[in-house]
Amino acid sequence: MGSLNKSRNEDSEAQLIGIYEIGKVLGSTFDLDRALHDVLNILSSYLEMRHGVVTLDDGTGEQVLAAVTGMSLREARDGALKYPMQAIRPVLEGSMPMVVPSAVGDPALADYIAEFLDPDDDSLAFLCVPVKTNEKPFGTLSVVRGRESGAHRGFQHDIRFLTMVGTLIGQTVGLYRKVLADREQLMEDNARLQKQVIKIKPAAARSAGLEEIVGSSEAMARVFAQVQQAAPTKATVLLRGESGTGKEMIAHAVHMLSKRTDKPFVKVNCAALSESVLESELFGHEKGAFTGAVADRKGRFELANGGTLFLDEIGEISANFQSKLLRVLQEGEFERVGGAKTIKVDVRLVAATNRNLEMAVTKGEFRADLYFRLNVVPIFLPPLRERHGDVALLADHFLKQFNQENGRKVGITAKALQTLQRCNFPGNVRELENCIYRTATMAQGDVIDEIDLSCRRDLCLSSTLWDGKVGQGQAASHLVPVPTAPVREPVTAVAPPPVSAPQAPAEPLPEVDLDSLDERSRLVQAMERCGWVQAKAARLLGLTPRQIGYALKKYDIEIRQL
Repeated sequence: MGSLNKSRNEDSEAQLIGIYEIGKVLGSTFDLDRALHDVLNILSSYLEMRHGVVTLDDGTGEQVLAAVTGMSLREARDGALKYPMQAIRPVLEGSMPMVVPSAVGDPALADYIAEFLDPDDDSLAFLCVPVKTNEKPFGTLSVVRGRESGAHRGFQHDIRFLTMVGTLIGQTVGLYRKVLADREQLMEDNARLQKQVIKIKPAAARSAGLEEIVGSSEAMARVFAQVQQAAPTKATVLLRGESGTGKEMIAHAVHMLSKRTDKPFVKVNCAALSESVLESELFGHEKGAFTGAVADRKGRFELANGGTLFLDEIGEISANFQSKLLRVLQEGEFERVGGAKTIKVDVRLVAATNRNLEMAVTKGEFRADLYFRLNVVPIFLPPLRERHGDVALLADHFLKQFNQENGRKVGITAKALQTLQRCNFPGNVRELENCIYRTATMAQGDVIDEIDLSCRRDLCLSSTLWDGKVGQGQAASHLVPVPTAPVREPVTAVAPPPVSAPQAPAEPLPEVDLDSLDERSRLVQAMERCGWVQAKAARLLGLTPRQIGYALKKYDIEIRQL
């Protein structure tokens, strides 16, 4: 009797140590699969078990294998383990332990026990306890061990031990699932908050005439200051900058801030008209001056008398028409087409161009005297890539316009704005406006998120043409680097040496390593190799036809017709 009590005391002490070890394992990690596997390994040492299994509710009321010994969990779930799920159903429903002292003869356990049965020993017991906290069981812990190994301890002693382990497992699984649910809720809340429409702080109020121009960056502040200083005078203003930077709006602001604000503001796009049509459009014509001239017609100079005339794309007018325009600017007088009467006008001229006029003068394409007559007060409009701080304000402005025009209430998230601010927008403000309108039109809901932005598949994120970086989905081709220094405002800018358009070679071009050339030469070589077909050159350089078009225009490369 004394030896039996001593044995039981030793077993109790060993089981306390086992509980301690199991508690440490369960409390040291949030890798539930690994923790449960380690618990079964510890039980193997203390219960001399042949096999151990933990099952847990999968959330639909069905039990799945959560940990096994002797094989991988994947193998067991794939059918390598014939675990008797129906046999453990009473443990889950009654929340009571189950002991099968002679599992070999139990039909419900026979297939499962046969996998661990020693040919020389058919005495195996099956013990199963519920895994729970204070509620209905949501899993089980079961072991298979030799019946004789527990004879001196008794199954009740082992059941108490397994019940404590099952309770520890239940508390750990409950905590794990709560943390997981809280994490999913946090992620859902975070996604919802990111989806919320942000409120854009409006730009600071400006004087009348400039209130419609959106921008609070330092670069635009300089432009506003120059406009306010030049507008009250009669001086001719030449607006310089890339296409899409808002030159027409600045021209209108010059008019509104001048003393001519109550007089007409007339605008003409010189690039859209041929020389003969442009002459008639600007100077007017007499009846019968040409076929179709059925009546006298005033030109834009007459219509703008006392006010402001805006000549957009002034760099595109022909050399012959430049001399005619020069006379009007010098003398303030002209004759209508087909007429002999001299007409005097008082017009404030504002011109705009995205061409390098200094280079055009050097090449003899633009009259120097007309250049100096126009370039009295030059104002340089910065490209959008140099005023990224204005992107959010502009996006909000265009989105409000879209909503007003279409009767919608589309908003934009902070993450989408951050994506837009990383774009280089070679088309400048006009491209941003198109991007916003296109995205808002195609948006599935009333909120624009990052994934909705059309520019993720368009040019601005690819950045290939403008900052020497490769964008998403674009091939690496550092075709046109962006100047990092801000544009200065000299009266006569220093022009790069003129380069004539490439001539057709007498024989096929030799293969040239494009990577070894400078940017302009690389573009010319690609165009030559592809027969001056922009789409083919784009594929050769890993760009889009649109990017090739920007590059040709930037380097003033004339397209040859073969």
